[in-house]
Order: sequence, then C-alpha cells, then structure tokens
Amino acid sequence: MSNSIGKMFVVTTFGESHGPAIGAVVDGCPSGIRLETAIIQRQLDRRRPGQSRLVTSRREADRVEILSGLENDRTLGTPIGLLIRNENTKGGDYAAFAGVPRPSHADFTYMMKYGVVASSGGGRASGRETAARVAAGAVAETFLADRCGVRIVAWVSAVGEIEARDMTASGLTRSEVDSNEVRCPDKNAARDMADTILRAKTDGDSVGGIVTCVCSGVPAGWGEPVFDKLGASLGAAMLSIPAVKGFEIGSGFSAARMRGSEHNDMFVMKKGKVLGTATNRSGGVQGGISNGEPVVFRVAFKPTATIVMAQETADYRGKMKKLEGKGRHDPCIVPRAVPVVEAMAAITLADAALMARATSR
Repeated sequence: MSNSIGKMFVVTTFGESHGPAIGAVVDGCPSGIRLETAIIQRQLDRRRPGQSRLVTSRREADRVEILSGLENDRTLGTPIGLLIRNENTKGGDYAAFAGVPRPSHADFTYMMKYGVVASSGGGRASGRETAARVAAGAVAETFLADRCGVRIVAWVSAVGEIEARDMTASGLTRSEVDSNEVRCPDKNAARDMADTILRAKTDGDSVGGIVTCVCSGVPAGWGEPVFDKLGASLGAAMLSIPAVKGFEIGSGFSAARMRGSEHNDMFVMKKGKVLGTATNRSGGVQGGISNGEPVVFRVAFKPTATIVMAQETADYRGKMKKLEGKGRHDPCIVPRAVPVVEAMAAITLADAALMARATSR
C-alpha cells in the first residue's frame, strides 16, 4: 500500500499530525546489528520542532519508544516497531479552516479522494509524519554503516536566491552541517540564508530552498534496472517527502546544457587498484546501478504553504474567503528537512543493498 516503501527493507509509517502518536514499522532489517535508542533519538532531535528562531514554535520532545525487534540492543531480524507520541497538539488552531481548502495544501485533494479530511494539521500530509521516517531511517543508516560502510550527510545548499558554494567533494561531517541553525556549512551563505528566512517570517510569508546529499561508500552494483533504477528509487523517495518539488542526481538539469564531451565521466585507475571515474557528473549512478563513486543528489523544497499573511481563496462551495494563517509552521522547512532527506536516502539504500545481495552475481 501507499504507506509503505521498499521491497526487502520495508518501512511503513502511521499516524496523523494531531493524533495521539505517529510511528513506523521496519521489516527486513537483518539480525545482530547493534541499535540503541540513542542512535535513533539523535536524528529525531535534529528534525524536531522548536529548535531555533528559524523554525516552527511547536514544542515536541519526539521521544522514540522501541516496541519490538530488539533484545539487548541487538536487532532480532523481526519487525522493529517505533512509536513517537504527539504531546503538543493544538487542533483548535485549525478551526478557522473548516470547510475551506487551504491554498497549496492537501486538503482539497484528500477530500476529493477520500471524502474526508483530518480536522487539523494536514493529517498524514503534514510534515509531522516525517518524524516517523527519520526514526526508521536511523535504523536503515545503522545497518548501512555496520554492514556496508555507507555514510550519508546532507546539508542546506540554497535558501531562496542564496546559494552556498559547492561542497560535495569536501567530505563534510554532520557536526560541520549542524554548526549553525540553517544547517549550511558555508558560513557566509548561512548568514545570508538566516536573514532571508527571518525576513520572510517577519512578513508573515515563507521561503523555499534546496538540500544536497552525499552518500559515500556505496559500492558498485546497487540498483535494479530497468524500472527500479537506483536514481529512480531515490527520486521517488525524495518526492514522497512533503513540500518537495524537485529532484536531480549528479549534474541533473545542467546536463541538458552540456555536450557529451563535457559531461562524460572518464574511467581511471584509482590508488593503483580500483577502477573509478575522474569526475562524478553521473552522481554515482550509471545505467541505474551505482558505480562506486559517491551518490550525490539535490532535493528542492517549496515555500511552506501555511503562512500568516492573509490570502483570498474559495471554500468548497466556491464562496470567496479571506484566510489568515494560524497554527505553528516553519517559515522555511529546509533546516529541519536535512535529517528527513538523510533518512529517505538510508531507507532507499538499505533496500538496494538487500536487493543487490539477493540478485547480484
């Protein structure tokens, strides 16, 4: 069903934004992997709301409870149940929106599909659901690090018109990424990004941005052509994140403006024993299969749809209404989206790793 992702490493999320809890079930994680609650909590703490002046004021501890699948901090190979209780719900903030589909939200489309919409906070379409993904992604990432030596680091590379310098080859650490509230390791750009976000917040508006992700240590041979190419699977995973409007891998859309002689990645012998490519415009994937180079991609996020600024829109009967945003929301989602992108990358790569084990020579 649509609430699950993966074929062998399967993650299913559940729960609504203002319900009692959200959570995930991870099925297919191999046994014997050391997994402590603190490992999952560390990533959840990076995503949780109320961290800084740049994000939503909603306060949630996002404490994870591991319900099953572990014994003595080791995975059993059985389904891992993860639960995160919602503690700071304020459904009343959304009463003014009853009967009015909010601009660029999922209210209208959910109503057309199901005939009913969650009464507050967007329900399953809310960014709140991504906390469950982050918890599951931490499990996937632990497996990848333990059994495959894969390392995943994402960061904010653009906010509005402000772009950071290219840092994809600099071997960034998460500590460097988290050194400021924007989660941009380019400190000069981060300062301008923060100013851009705060100006939008002061105006009662919002702003979008881009998250770049590098997955290093991915061996050659992951990906299942033709319809489950690694790039396609990563793209589907990223586009499933709320507010994502675009995905590109390697050179992405800029490749359309190049000639083949500019774009081709030439093969060379590295360290005298390993065949690799001199450049990485392919983004670590060729023919839908990883080629042993770092997997590099970018994810574009739209401006947060909920804004304080008054907007004219129509209710379900077509009567014009003036909406003024209430509730708690991010003026820019990208600083908190960094661990979400990492989580979806980890879930996708964990599934690819298990598929490769089952189908490769």
